[in-house]
Amino acid sequence: MIGNAVALLAPVPEEHLVSGLLKCHQVGKIAFGSRSFQLFRDLDAARGTQPVDVYIYASASVKFGLPKIRWQARYTGHVEARAGSHPDATTYRPESTLKYESDNEGHWAVFWEVVDLRELSKGGAIPMNLFRSWRSRKYFVSTFIPEGPLLVECPQI
Repeated sequence: MIGNAVALLAPVPEEHLVSGLLKCHQVGKIAFGSRSFQLFRDLDAARGTQPVDVYIYASASVKFGLPKIRWQARYTGHVEARAGSHPDATTYRPESTLKYESDNEGHWAVFWEVVDLRELSKGGAIPMNLFRSWRSRKYFVSTFIPEGPLLVECPQI
């Protein structure tokens, strides 16, 4: 069992986070797509039924400076895509994904689902160098930008 020490660090385009915030409040959860199916299978197998903290890097952001985590949520599980789409169509997908045809049709292997999505305050943003890889136990440098989801240790904040 992984326990509470593991967390998920993932990049999500900022427009999908902003759009997803409203959807999450409306339907209770939000689903983001990924091709990293094995990472989510491993995480689900190891975590049992326990939710996991998610630290989200807002990619394609207009904010300047060192990369930081500015969004958080709780991961509750993943679902396998059906022909690259979420099994519940767009029910749990950010509205902003409708602008991109491949985002909801045929693109993803899995959809990872979160609850309690929230934006952190400017002062609450978390520097990347407080995170370390779950597998290697090495800390990331302050300029690290995630290019896909990663298992990390919960930061000591």
